[in-house]
Amino acid sequence: MKSSNSFLAVALAIASVSFPISVKADTVNARCDVFPKGEDRATSSGPCTFSQRQGAVSIQLENGNSYDLLPSGNRPGNYRDRNGDAAYRQSGLGDRGQIYRLANESIFVYWDTSANRQNSGNRNRSAARRQPEAGTTVSRLGDLVGARAGQAENTVKQRGYRWVKSDDSGYGYWLEGRTNYCVTIRTDQGRYQSIVYTGSPEDCKK
Repeated sequence: MKSSNSFLAVALAIASVSFPISVKADTVNARCDVFPKGEDRATSSGPCTFSQRQGAVSIQLENGNSYDLLPSGNRPGNYRDRNGDAAYRQSGLGDRGQIYRLANESIFVYWDTSANRQNSGNRNRSAARRQPEAGTTVSRLGDLVGARAGQAENTVKQRGYRWVKSDDSGYGYWLEGRTNYCVTIRTDQGRYQSIVYTGSPEDCKK
């Protein structure tokens, strides 16, 4: 009996040590830009930590603000924040990071922690000029936000946009005919919820 109890005590001790280690393994240092909804100027920009565990996402800013997002529904990339409001993960940064759309804010998470990541070279700056920043509203399609997807799709095509692909998060990817800019349209409950540029032509590759 004593040996059995000793084994149990050792097992519990190992579990108590290993659990926080596994949590830390899912946490990385990053840089975060926070934009109020509809604004193109960040209200916060600086170091942050990004954590992801079992689908839940936690973002901790240097100023003390934090965001906790829990998975919602069966579609990857759909969340609820601590107030119960819908939030979404959006592509647009490629392998540079991730974008999270909240009810009143957008959070751009960059894996590059350098403060000068936006000035890393002439090639990167010229690439940024070629395509609007991720999250920029597509003015030619802005009137279709809120429209029924089935009815508005033909209008999107008539205005010169070509469908490329869709993902499981409710995002469809379109190429803008005149510019070849990549556009994403988020559909929820059968209606267009947002129509924005992704920021990278790579997002429209199949």
